[in-house]
Amino acid sequence: MQITSHSSDETEVVQLPGSSRQSSIRRMGTILLFLLPSAVIYLVFVFLPVFQAAYYSFYRWNGLGPLVDFVGPRNYALAFTNQVFLGAFSHNILIAVLSLFIQLPFSLILALIIGKDMPGRAFFRTIFFMPYILSDVIAGLVWSFIYRPDSGLNAVLPHLLPGYQTQLWLADPHTVLLSIFVVMLWKFFGFHLVLYSAAIQNIPDEVVEAARIDGASSLQIMRDIYVPLLGSTIRLTVLISVLGSLQYFDLVWVMSLGGPVHASETMATYLINYGFRSFQMGYGSAVGVLIFALCFVFALMYQRFIMSKEVAGSVADAQT
Repeated sequence: MQITSHSSDETEVVQLPGSSRQSSIRRMGTILLFLLPSAVIYLVFVFLPVFQAAYYSFYRWNGLGPLVDFVGPRNYALAFTNQVFLGAFSHNILIAVLSLFIQLPFSLILALIIGKDMPGRAFFRTIFFMPYILSDVIAGLVWSFIYRPDSGLNAVLPHLLPGYQTQLWLADPHTVLLSIFVVMLWKFFGFHLVLYSAAIQNIPDEVVEAARIDGASSLQIMRDIYVPLLGSTIRLTVLISVLGSLQYFDLVWVMSLGGPVHASETMATYLINYGFRSFQMGYGSAVGVLIFALCFVFALMYQRFIMSKEVAGSVADAQT
């Protein structure tokens, strides 16, 4: 309820407490109404499958009959003692490390070079971003032809490198994982490049101009101004990159199926090979729960200790 008082100079509106509570309730109801469809979809396609997988993981089950063979945590113990799974986990960690120390710095350096003023910067961003819009299946098939022993790189490199010997890029256990990572680098660095470029556009020109007036070189401006001001975006890309590396599946499956001899196996391909293809749904569910738990714990810890300022700022903005 509102009470309006009139005077010769101004009109004052007094908001009563009961009316304020009703307004807050209506506002909250509107927010919940708009969130309801997304919440239902998230519940059906995320939460329920996770709890269902956790339930199945305590059974030895082939996916066809009823759940009768309860084995408790034995599936989890089997995963932790399986050398193939531990090798797949190490491959995911290697992909994450390579992404952090090669892919992200490469994207950041290229974004800094393009900057705000480089002629044709929109064209360059578009070209670099194009591989990202390709499906992983298409990219994997194209690069599988590039890596073929009788064509692609093996047909071009002998003309560029004298003495070059034909390499079995996807058939050699020593090169297959790195060969797949090259494709991942080619495909995803444009995504991070666009994120960094968008953040660079928000850096005030006055700060850069002041540094130039003080005699700072271009390298000093990049190191002491751009990189610190891009800190929140860099932390976000690290989170995205690590989570994607821990659960990556598509390119590995299309290009190598996790082989040869498990040399490119990841936790996701291990789940498919030892869960669905071997009809060990209970064990596969346990592996899926482990992947989910690993990603969930990392995301929580990273946001708690690394992105705490960004999360606090987002909450404050939402409350205002």
